Amino acid sequence: MVSETVLYDVTDGVATITLNRPDAMNSLTAEMKEALRAALERAAADEGARAVLLTGAGRAFCAGQDLREHAENLAAGKGLDDTVRRHYNPVVHALSALPKPVVAAVNGVAAGAGAGLAWACDLVVASDRATFVTAFAGIGLGPDTGMSWTLQRMVGRAKAAELLLLGEPVKAPQALELGLAARVVPADELAPASVELARRLAAGPTVAYAAIRAALDHAASHDLASSLDKEAELQDRLAATADHRNATEAFLKKDRPVFEGR
Repeated sequence: MVSETVLYDVTDGVATITLNRPDAMNSLTAEMKEALRAALERAAADEGARAVLLTGAGRAFCAGQDLREHAENLAAGKGLDDTVRRHYNPVVHALSALPKPVVAAVNGVAAGAGAGLAWACDLVVASDRATFVTAFAGIGLGPDTGMSWTLQRMVGRAKAAELLLLGEPVKAPQALELGLAARVVPADELAPASVELARRLAAGPTVAYAAIRAALDHAASHDLASSLDKEAELQDRLAATADHRNATEAFLKKDRPVFEGR
């Protein structure tokens, strides 16, 4: 346990981080955001964790900012209380910097920052009852949790603008069609399906996964020539790993490779 509001468990190489305020649809308080950042940093340093699974307890993934706490800050003259810089930005940075693949298991509503957290993960597995909604414009705010960056790279600028400006809910089938989710499964199959996927990643070449994430992030904001150079740099580094050598030998022997993440 990181805190009562964010749970942490490692099983079979998978660090499961659970947002745990089910009665409040896992809406994010300041304490919860700090606990989530701590959990992500713990997963990054945990040698027993080779993949991360982020999910929510109860019927929601995350409803975004806790608006009761936010209203109290407004009433006290604190405004946003600098939560974007102090909390949301560091959480998204922690997600993007993880040297391990991250799966989001979206069990219900993912709204506002909750949707942003899901889309900051590598793979989104959604329940067929899940709903994504940007939500920000509905309360007179712009996007945070990196949504201005991630969303248009997933669906294109025009669709991202539509989703952000209109704030209309996106049901799971449409999310799959748009590329906002990698997989959609029946609600009662979400837990086993997402755990199976995370375990598959945990058994894979962790260092190569980190390089894949780095290559994609670099290419998203650089030209082709720079991206080619980045690929060459990463390949040189990966060629020296035990996983690459062992997998090459296994291929020649027609054996199944066993990856150790080094």
